[in-house]
Amino acid sequence: MLILGRREGDSILVGDGVRIVVVSCDRSGVRIGIEAPSSLKILRGEIAEQVAKENQRAASTPLGSEWLAALGTPAAPVFPPTAPGTSA
Repeated sequence: MLILGRREGDSILVGDGVRIVVVSCDRSGVRIGIEAPSSLKILRGEIAEQVAKENQRAASTPLGSEWLAALGTPAAPVFPPTAPGTSA
């Protein structure tokens, strides 16, 4: 892990086209800005971990008919009434 000291307004370049800028610093923390190509996915670490845990939980759940039953059966389609004198 590379640890750098940066001040407000300083930036760090990562690879081709990724720039991390220190926007502000105070006692509550550091605000950073990330400039990157739109094709690059950027996620906060805690969100990526939460998604990974949920994917693992979903993969370990047995796929039975119980969850389908919990959703209920689909309702019968409702057709608009036909006008008198017309055939359906």
